[in-house]
Amino acid sequence: MTSSMNVFGRSRGEAERRVGALHQVARIDRFVEDDGPARGARRVRMITGGGLEVDIHPDRALDLGQVTYRGVPLAWISPVGMTSPALTESRGNEWLRSFGGGLLATCGLDTFGPPTVSDGVDYPQHGRVGVTPATLTRAEVVGDELIVSGTVRQTTVFGENLLLHRTWSADIGGSTLRLTDVVRNDGLADTGHMVLYHVNVGWPLLDESATLNVGSREVTPRDEDARAGAGRWHQIEPPHEGYREQVFGHDFRDHGMATVSIDNPTLDLRLELAFDSATLPAMHQWKMSGEGHYVMGLEPVNVNTFGGRAGAAAAGVLPTLRRGRDVTYSLELRLGASQQGGV
Repeated sequence: MTSSMNVFGRSRGEAERRVGALHQVARIDRFVEDDGPARGARRVRMITGGGLEVDIHPDRALDLGQVTYRGVPLAWISPVGMTSPALTESRGNEWLRSFGGGLLATCGLDTFGPPTVSDGVDYPQHGRVGVTPATLTRAEVVGDELIVSGTVRQTTVFGENLLLHRTWSADIGGSTLRLTDVVRNDGLADTGHMVLYHVNVGWPLLDESATLNVGSREVTPRDEDARAGAGRWHQIEPPHEGYREQVFGHDFRDHGMATVSIDNPTLDLRLELAFDSATLPAMHQWKMSGEGHYVMGLEPVNVNTFGGRAGAAAAGVLPTLRRGRDVTYSLELRLGASQQGGV
């Protein structure tokens, strides 16, 4: 079979005639941080040869750190940074002390949203899985594809036993990053299962010259702050001193592979987030236009609730993953030229 790979305008065969080894232009690198709060943590870098470079953090559930496309950083990085999970406190809202931002932070696997108590169990803000180290099972170039995968187990004595099989992949010469997650209930009883994919877009892609496009069926503000800004939920504003975060729920039921985007004609750059609405029927939008905390969170979820574990249970909407069963989630991050034209 002939490869359709294209690297810097050349076919694979032509590219290989011009390099000493393919990893001159496309490769997977591995690092161990040696200083500061990240000391000892692993980092994997995926370089596609198509302008896309991706930092993956195995010790943070194989979540994403900074991602660049043609040299432009896409992610918001928090003041905390991508620290070692050894510094994590999984209680209440202490999640904020280890939230590094990054282009994707996983929240779950048994709760997301505010800290709550349900049936005598404490569920911290956004859950525990995002600071759980993975077992890295694969990091290699196979054919025309770069693949990084591993497993993350969230479990406790007398509680949940959920196993996440995670795979990141991209084509050599490509500008699309694909995520496939399979969550399996390895416990001895059915269990509640909640997941939120916290995609954090930052400056310079996020800028008042950019356009947000979210074609949802319905938009629901979370609270009074969001209701006050409901008429401007789609606007990307400049940073404001003292800005209070606004969160909106977007209904994507029956949308098939749903797509939302941020398009910046000044940079001639567009980011599309695509997700399968069959298992991720909604998206939470975190609009945070503060100084220093200037970020737009695009967050696909498996249940459209703002009330955490207890709130979902009380409302009768808590998803249940049956013993021995699994569920698959699919997302894509697609990078390319602006569809509005440069300025």
